[in-house]
Amino acid sequence: MGFLLRWLSAFVLLAATYNPTEWSYIRWAAKNWQEQLPLAVFIGLVLLIAYVLFLTAVLRGIGAVGVALILAVIGALIWVLYSWGWLSLENPSANTWIALIALSVVLAVGMYWGIMWRRLSGQLEVDDDGEL
Repeated sequence: MGFLLRWLSAFVLLAATYNPTEWSYIRWAAKNWQEQLPLAVFIGLVLLIAYVLFLTAVLRGIGAVGVALILAVIGALIWVLYSWGWLSLENPSANTWIALIALSVVLAVGMYWGIMWRRLSGQLEVDDDGEL
């Protein structure tokens, strides 16, 4: 259940920021920035904080190499599905949703990696420099 919640929160963050529908922060802010600039800036800062939290956890969890490897695996999976004819890449809107799902999986794996590592290895990693 923990991974699913992390994936769902990552997907909501990414889709709220941008998606091919009219219901995204980027489209809303571009359309309403003159009338609602303070609100657009506020929401943008809240989204930025969420991205910083996610990206910090992901880079600490799996690092840049881990992100690249997970993206490579997802890319290979998309390639396999496309080559079998199960996936069409002709629709730009569908491609955007595929990208959102792929990126949310990367964020969720990065967020969940520490928990998964402890369960698989039985080890606990501690980053403590002795200061509180």
